[in-house]
Amino acid sequence: MNRDIIKKERNAKAANAVRKTLTYIILAIWAVVVLFPFYWMVLTSVKNYASYNSEYIPKFFTLSPTLENYASAFTAVPLGRYFLNTVIFTVLTTGLMLIVTIPAAFAFSRLQFKGRDAVFTLFLSLMMIPYELVVITNYTTITDLGLRNTFTGLILPSVTSVFYIYLLKENFAQIPDELYYAAKVDGTRDLKYLFRVMIPICRPTIITITVLKVIECWNSYVWPRLVTDDKNYFLVSNGIQEIRENGFGRENIPAMMAAVVVISAPLIVLFLVFRKKIMEGVARGGTKG
Repeated sequence: MNRDIIKKERNAKAANAVRKTLTYIILAIWAVVVLFPFYWMVLTSVKNYASYNSEYIPKFFTLSPTLENYASAFTAVPLGRYFLNTVIFTVLTTGLMLIVTIPAAFAFSRLQFKGRDAVFTLFLSLMMIPYELVVITNYTTITDLGLRNTFTGLILPSVTSVFYIYLLKENFAQIPDELYYAAKVDGTRDLKYLFRVMIPICRPTIITITVLKVIECWNSYVWPRLVTDDKNYFLVSNGIQEIRENGFGRENIPAMMAAVVVISAPLIVLFLVFRKKIMEGVARGGTKG
């Protein structure tokens, strides 16, 4: 009897070990597939133009890496200015978005006013409007106000997000009502309760939407391309096209890859720093009760 039990335990352990091994193999293969484009981008960026063009068969390594492409990225076009413009645009847009999103989510989740649910449903219906229609409307408005080629014109249409308000509202709603009622009994005002209780509890979700907004702003292409034709207001996403057309040329792929690495690095670092908070915020947003 004991031998049968021991045999079953061994078989279960062996099956579990095989399962884990297969899982790790599949994950390793998937990681290689996902990370290979980044590796190829960095590898190409450290090859000089002559050696890259001499490769009839692409090589997966280089014995003579060079950083001259990175130096060229900042001299062929004003990439430093594009970086500064993008930082200004990203910081101001993200900050204004939080100023709008957090109080709106608090109002929809905690304050009681007539027609709240109807207003929130109508608000959510805005997500059904195609992005192209919104862009056309925003472009007409910004043009009529004379805000083209200004940071105000770049920022204003992006200071709110229905999805982020919805995500934060659902997160706020998970906080027990008893805390709110107890705070009201103690004479705590709504704004103080928001900053002292709700924001600290929901910090992972707020960090998540902040990081997502930063990524969205950093990668923004269509809207900046529409409202700016002055190079003084170009962002890095639009600067890539400028680099390709008037900087290195279409054939200098290593230099282009160096510029892309420089532009992508801040987002990669941002994700690595806040990855745990992002996962925690997404998990909280998907948990009810």
